[in-house]
Amino acid sequence: MRNNKKGQALVEYVLIIALISVIVIGIINTFGGYIKDSITKTSCSISDKEYVEGKNPGDGYCK
Repeated sequence: MRNNKKGQALVEYVLIIALISVIVIGIINTFGGYIKDSITKTSCSISDKEYVEGKNPGDGYCK
């Protein structure tokens, strides 16, 4: 019986990638509004507009 180490390594890499993907999705769900606000603030300052903060994270806009 031969050992198929290539298949084992492939499965390990897929599991690592899946775990990293789940962690990244969780981080984006948690901090997504704050990231959106920082991008909106930058966009407002570039276009010489005033940033208006929203009630919730991610609700800010340019005026």
